[in-house]
Amino acid sequence: MGLFIFAVTIVAIVAVVIISSYNDLVKFRNRYKNAYSQIDVQLQRRYDLIPNLVETAKGYMKHERETLEGVITARNSAINASSRASQNPGDPQAMQQLGNAEAALTGALSRLMVLSEAYPELKADRSMSQVMEELSSTENRIAFARQAFNDAVTLYNTKSESFPSNLIANTFNFTLAELLAEAAPEVKNAPRVSF
Repeated sequence: MGLFIFAVTIVAIVAVVIISSYNDLVKFRNRYKNAYSQIDVQLQRRYDLIPNLVETAKGYMKHERETLEGVITARNSAINASSRASQNPGDPQAMQQLGNAEAALTGALSRLMVLSEAYPELKADRSMSQVMEELSSTENRIAFARQAFNDAVTLYNTKSESFPSNLIANTFNFTLAELLAEAAPEVKNAPRVSF
């Protein structure tokens, strides 16, 4: 009788560990997906501001058509990458494509900002100032949302790789999630020109 109680206790403990590990993996996966949805909201806000920025700049920068078109092209690529990433947040390929598209967009916006320095009327334009302020605020929100997402992904990945959760993760096909990389510093920072 004592051996039977011992065996039942062991089976119950194993079942609790399996159920607990599975539920934790689901909880952490849902956290990073929710964290990505916050990034998605801020990215959409950014994408919505860019046409206003380009339209305002277009009136002053008539000879910079290539730069303005580059910003719109980069924006459209980023929207497509964001759409793919929102369908499966944490997917390595989708996150890498989004990171690359965002880096290209940031680079295009940086080039636009550098060129806008040559147009004092544009810098003084009230609409341009408002859009730039909104864009700057949105960039900060994106950075905070990216950090929250990456923290959630790190927690999930740590749980997925830790024993005994890794056994459950492998059994039930919980794959590791990819962090959303920030734009490289050379792309993120606008080049400085000095004479």
